[in-house]
Formats: sequence, structure tokens, C-alpha cells
Amino acid sequence: MSRTGIIGGSALYNIEELEVIDRKRVSTPFGDPSDEFVIGTLAGKEVVFLPRHGRGHNLLPTEINFKANIYAFKVLGVERLISVAAVGSLKEEICPMDVLLVDQFIDRTNQARPTTFFGDGIVAHIPFAEPVCPELREAIYTSNRGLDLKIHDGGTYVNMEGPAFSTKAESYLYKSWGIDVIGMTSMPEARLAREAGICYATMAMITDYDCWYLGPEVDTVSVEMITENLNKNMETAKLMLRNTVANMPERRSCACGGTLRGAIVTRKEAVPQETLEKLKPIIDGFI
Repeated sequence: MSRTGIIGGSALYNIEELEVIDRKRVSTPFGDPSDEFVIGTLAGKEVVFLPRHGRGHNLLPTEINFKANIYAFKVLGVERLISVAAVGSLKEEICPMDVLLVDQFIDRTNQARPTTFFGDGIVAHIPFAEPVCPELREAIYTSNRGLDLKIHDGGTYVNMEGPAFSTKAESYLYKSWGIDVIGMTSMPEARLAREAGICYATMAMITDYDCWYLGPEVDTVSVEMITENLNKNMETAKLMLRNTVANMPERRSCACGGTLRGAIVTRKEAVPQETLEKLKPIIDGFI
């Protein structure tokens, strides 16, 4: 059975409307995921929920085991994955409390975090020009455009390292590039989900203007400001998730599931058996 996965960002540690069927801790070859997975129904459809930072928010962005998280979603039968992410805005017209549906990413983590399942004797090069599933992004947008809410359909997310927020110089630099929002977590997920054949889309919940903008009613970004806006945004996120899941097509018609077709360049006989076994849920049928 196809399931929709949900990754909860900062302040989204549970979904009250989720009718819990089971809770599972999943062991993976890459270590432990962020927390246990909550399996249940939302709007009458089966979903799998994971809080990205753990339910106690005890994981820094650099401490999140992205590979284990995505691998476990794959093992649990997830075909579509909706990420909820708290972000800062780099454009005045994208205001705190708005939502932006990301369609592009720029990675500024300098590869400090693992962003591929491959290596250890197997090489693959996936196409990644369009890193977000257009079908899933469209489902989120069409399911929620009737809300009294400003939703920006498309925009670029720059993934910074963290955990500190930007310097003003960094904030002005990213703004000069024409980037829309800034966050700390979505890019590793997007790339790993694509390798795993899982559709991926990010609901970027705007909490602040980073530190480039000081308007008449806007102070420098602070933890207090972000926390207050986070809590408001997460109620919006829960409503959007329910609407999206309720209207999700039964079957996907995008190309995400076949991403590895032709992407693996290593001959099967040259791959160590241990690697083949470890990656079986990811590469089965493609090598």
C-alpha cells in the first residue's frame, strides 16, 4: 500500500488529528532515524509521520541522520514525502506567516552532511535539475489555495549549515542571488528522497526575514520571535497537511519512482555483496 510520509520540522512534533495505528522504531544500515515513526490515518488515508529533530527537539540540523530517515520511510512503503520546514524570507513580499512551496534548492552546507546513499563500491548519478516533485507540489497548492493564507507557488531555498543564524553579510549575499528563503534541513532530504524514488516537496513556513531587513515593525531575527511565529505556523501546517492528504491522488504519474533507471554506472558483479544487501530497498530493480 502506498503511504504519504510527513516530516515535521521545528515545533511540529505531533499531529493531533492523526489517528495512530502503530509506532515503530526502524533499524537501518545507516544508524537510527530521528525518532520513532508514527503510522496512522489522516483524513482517512494512511500516513507515516516523523519529527525531524526528535519529539524533544534534541537534534541539531547537522546531527539529523538524514540517510536513516529517508531509508526508513522507503522501507515503510512511503512513496510521497511532504516536508514541513521553518525558514527565513529573503524577499520583502514573502512575509512571516506566509507559506512558500519550494521548487529549487541551493546547497551551502559544503557537503558536511551525507547526501547520497551511494559509495562503498557503487556509483550512481541521478538527474536532479528539478529537485521537487511537481505533481506533489501541485497537490499541496491546489488543496490549499482556497485558504485565507498567502501561498507562494515556487521559489528557491538555500540550505545553510547552522545552527547559528546568518550574519548580515551572508543574509545580504543570499538576497543578492535572488534566493527566496533560507533554512537548514531540506536539501539533504530532497536529494536522498530522489535517490530512493520517493516524491518530495517542502512546505516552507516563513518565520522571519533572516537578518537583512529591518522595517518599522520588524526587529532583528531572534529565537523568541521565531518561536512565536513557529507555533502559529504549525497550526497552518497541520491544516494544509490534512487538506493535501485528503485530496492526494491514489496513484502517482510523475517520474520520481524511476529516477535510478540508467543512473547506476557500476556493474552489479563489481559491487560488494554487503553494499548490495544494504541498498536493496533503494536499488532493487535498477541494477
